[in-house]
This record gives sequence, structure tokens and C-alpha cells, in this order.
Amino acid sequence: MTDPVLSLHGVETFYGRIQALYKVSLEVREGEIVALIGGNGAGKTTTLRTISGLVKPAAGSVIFCGHSLTGVSPDAIVRLGVVHAPEGRRIFPRMTVLENLQLGAFARGDAAAIADDLQDVLALFPRLKERLAQKGGTLSGGEQQMLAIGRALMAKPKVLLLDEPSMGLSPIFVDTIFEVIADINKRGVPILLIEQNARKALQVASRCYVLETGSIVKEGPAAALLNDDAVRKAYLGED
Repeated sequence: MTDPVLSLHGVETFYGRIQALYKVSLEVREGEIVALIGGNGAGKTTTLRTISGLVKPAAGSVIFCGHSLTGVSPDAIVRLGVVHAPEGRRIFPRMTVLENLQLGAFARGDAAAIADDLQDVLALFPRLKERLAQKGGTLSGGEQQMLAIGRALMAKPKVLLLDEPSMGLSPIFVDTIFEVIADINKRGVPILLIEQNARKALQVASRCYVLETGSIVKEGPAAALLNDDAVRKAYLGED
């Protein structure tokens, strides 16, 4: 078995005096989509923010490709290849689709490769190609989510952190986004996925961790957790 691309070991994170994560350990390996599911306030977004350097862990370690990310600035973490598409899309509404995508490559210096990657992103998201000159804020919710993911891909991720990519989308856009997530993974990008639609997350992931009140309470193959009675009752809305 290969070494993890990304791993957390005993991570504890606080907001002021309030502890959000308790000894969280997880890993993402080459070729994987790893889902992180849990209820509201479980600490899922905090986990991604800790990996991205937006929040500093009080204890434990975050390791990327064998190197510690502790104390590394968020922009340097992006340059290393850990790229975060945050909850709520966070696109720049007054900038065009093209400008948003170009901004995703701000840390790169390989202009020729950037141009090629832009074409790859537009092939992945044909709707964006049709709207390159359109302001980001005028796009539909689903199109804005495509733009957020496309912008993250422009950073050339070695691991992609996706936070609630289907939130607020119509069912047809949810299906499209998950098809894209699977496609991105097939292109060689490992993904750590937070998703409110636990069923969809478990269907696309290879492994899954369940987070409750800041602690990992269950982990295993996604297919096994999809059939786990406790998971089905708590997160899939089944009795």
C-alpha cells in the first residue's frame, strides 16, 4: 500500500476556548475519493480549514506528501498542491468567468501549461466555456459551483478539498457535479469530500470517515458504510 498523499494525526483545533476537533486522524491516498460525513457542527469544515492552514491546530499534525503543513501559510499550502474549494462557492461575482478561472492559477508561473489547463477545465465544464465573458455573480447556483471547482482545478491540485459541492443545487445539477467529481478523480486527483448528501458521497467515494462533535466515530469502505444501519439511520434518513 502506498503512503498517504494527505494525512491528519491526532489533530485538535480550537476556536478561542471552544474545541472543534478532538484527535482527528484520517488519510487520503493516491486515486481515492474519501468522504467525510457528519451532522451540522460536527467539525467537517473545520477539518478542511485546518488542512488549508486557515485555522492552526493546537495539537497533532497535518502531513502532505511526507511534509508537515504545521505553520505553513495558506498561500504556500496552495502552491504545494493542496487546493480547497470552500463551502458557499466564494467566487468573485463582479469578475468574469474567465477572470475567476485565471485567478485560480495566481500561484503558478507556467503560462503555457496554464493555457492548456484552462482548455481542460472548459472541456470539463462546457457551460463555462459559453459564459467566459459573463460576470460570475450572474451565473446560476449550479454554474457558480462549476466555476468554483474549475477555479480550484486551475491551481493544479495534487489533492482537492471539496466542501459541500452540491449544497443548494437542483437535483439535475447535483448529478452533474458528482459526475464531474468522479471525472476529476479519474484524471488522477485524490479528493477529500465533505457533502451534505451523504448517499451521493458514499456512492462516489472509495472510503469514508464519520465525524460527530469533532471526533471520528466510524470509518471504512464507503460501500460498507452505505449499508451500515447506524449510518443509514443517522445520515441517509432511513428508519
